[in-house]
Amino acid sequence: MGKGKLKRFAENQQFGHVFEPDYQSLIQKGFEWKGNWQSWFKQPGDITLELACGKGEYSLGLSARYPHRNFIGMDIKGARLWKGAKQVAEEQRGNVAFLRQRIHLIPHFLSPEDRVSDIWIVFPDPQPREGKEKKRLTSPAFLSRYRSFLPPEGKIHLKTDSRMLFEYTESVVAEQGLRVLERSENVYRDYGPDSELHIRTFYESMWLEMGRDIHYLCFEIGSDGL
Repeated sequence: MGKGKLKRFAENQQFGHVFEPDYQSLIQKGFEWKGNWQSWFKQPGDITLELACGKGEYSLGLSARYPHRNFIGMDIKGARLWKGAKQVAEEQRGNVAFLRQRIHLIPHFLSPEDRVSDIWIVFPDPQPREGKEKKRLTSPAFLSRYRSFLPPEGKIHLKTDSRMLFEYTESVVAEQGLRVLERSENVYRDYGPDSELHIRTFYESMWLEMGRDIHYLCFEIGSDGL
């Protein structure tokens, strides 16, 4: 492992807004802020969760637009997550936190009391191989996990360059009878520059240079009883 990564990992451990619980501790003792995130943040307000956040570009972009809301970015890659965490520390933003852990464990970190109102899933790994459907972050298995803390009217935002993942998610939404709120096959055609959908990640800029269309789907999470 390079010295750069080791330095970033060490810095993450010093940031008060980065949480890296190990698996055994999480299972045995639970996560101390589950159900108490409203106490951790310096201001009361609904929480937006960014999954597979990478460098945290969307959490940072949204938190700048909506300073009275709170944001949590989650990813397993500590070296990537460090970039967003570093910016939060330098700018002293009190409305952004980061979780370093695997996303399938998300029910261990959040509960309905935390007031999560929506989830952004921005350019996740589409898991295109046959047999990998359960690993897609919009699969029925993951939607069920999100329902452990999201209210039925909670929103899921998917932004992706993967046509396969976009259409797969549409099929899941249709099968579960969920309400679609917004849909676009080409974000930069359908939304103006003031839209939050124009917040760009590092990878999105690459895809745009390659001429790929960016797709967007927003739907209500519903309940497991649907």
